[in-house]
Amino acid sequence: MSLGNTATRILVSVAAIPLILLACYFGGLFFLLFIAAIGATAFWEFSRMARNKNAFALDALGLIAVLLIITDAYYRFMDFKMLVYLVVVLMLIYELFRNKSSAIYNLGTTLLGIFYIGLFAGAMVEIREYFPDNYQEGGFLIISILASIWVCDSAAFFAGSALGKHKLFPRVSPKKSWEGAIAGFLAAIITMAVMKILLLSSITLADAVIIGLVVGTIGQIGDLTESLLKRDAGVKDSSNIIPGHGGIFDRFDSLLLTSPVVYLYLVYFVK
Repeated sequence: MSLGNTATRILVSVAAIPLILLACYFGGLFFLLFIAAIGATAFWEFSRMARNKNAFALDALGLIAVLLIITDAYYRFMDFKMLVYLVVVLMLIYELFRNKSSAIYNLGTTLLGIFYIGLFAGAMVEIREYFPDNYQEGGFLIISILASIWVCDSAAFFAGSALGKHKLFPRVSPKKSWEGAIAGFLAAIITMAVMKILLLSSITLADAVIIGLVVGTIGQIGDLTESLLKRDAGVKDSSNIIPGHGGIFDRFDSLLLTSPVVYLYLVYFVK
């Protein structure tokens, strides 16, 4: 990585991180719009990547569905099963008249994008709104998860660079090692435990450790999953929309996969 690119990455991070933290803290429409922007942009990036495999998503329908799912996570205004039914029927009708590439590829790509990005991004909103009687707690929990992901990524990178000898998943990401993954896993758990002590009052230390465990495993799987898609599409980054960092999908891949698991844990184990 060149010195100029490193400087760009640092400057963008310094500018973006406070904005992300503020959106998480204030919640409400600020956070909803933030997640909607992430979801819409990530779907667009995913759709562009899929074109390299001659799969053409139904962009308009997909984007509308993603935004509706994310918005419903906040307002609770629709029946999710009805949305799925309408979207699938409209997709099938539209594809009948489209005659572009493979219908199976096009429909499958659209559905994967809707559920992988829309449904999982909606879970971030669900987490933010989960503690109505202690509203800032949801913001602190999202911030804690983000901190855990960032520390996990950094620990995995530095430990892997210094100690990595055993390849984790060479077919998907040749540079990642088991040593780095284990360091990231432990760092995620420790970070969540520290954040519990500093910020979180509505969950126990055991809850924080379990959420850290989720981040340390599912978060890294999320990173590998996006690497799998990018490698299949023959691209290094999902886009170049963020100078020095690639795309939105690249930056939030771990959070996308982690959020629904954390939300389910909250629903079933944190009352």
